[in-house]
Amino acid sequence: MLASRDQAHETLASADSLIPCRQLNIMLFPCLRIVCVPVLSVVLAAPLGLSHPLTAQAFDAPNAPLASPVGRWKTVDDETGKVKSIVDIREQSGRLYGTIEALFDPPVPHPTCYLCKGEKKDSPLVGLQVLWGFEKDGGQWSGGQVLDPETGKIYRAFLALEDGGTKLRLRGYIGIPLLGRTEYWMRAQ
Repeated sequence: MLASRDQAHETLASADSLIPCRQLNIMLFPCLRIVCVPVLSVVLAAPLGLSHPLTAQAFDAPNAPLASPVGRWKTVDDETGKVKSIVDIREQSGRLYGTIEALFDPPVPHPTCYLCKGEKKDSPLVGLQVLWGFEKDGGQWSGGQVLDPETGKIYRAFLALEDGGTKLRLRGYIGIPLLGRTEYWMRAQ
């Protein structure tokens, strides 16, 4: 009987030693609930179509994805990775148009499109329209054309935004999009 009393005392002593741990767990639970409940309510509210104050704030945030390529874009040299120019894309009557706004390290001062044909022949590159006729087509803009001022050639093309609107994918092609080349432009700040 003495052995069982000693075992009972040890059990009570070990139980008493667990009380601070139990208190600690009780103290941590409200902290976890403060973090988990709002996060779970936002995660569960979206698929159910429910409104939640935190979801509304998320859509009004300044870092929300940009849905249009309208703005200024840095063109990047494929070989060197350096910025070649700034192209300003604007919307006019539901179509997108883009002109060269600035050049960086041009090979000659005041370069012109000497390889271009027609009315663009020998036009200064700064101010030259290089994109025209793009219309919204689902998640991209298609039906337009792009001028490569280095070769003077005009290609059919389509545009698509990536990385939340900070990157523009420009696919120029002859005939079918499979036979073409893709460039990535970065949104200028």
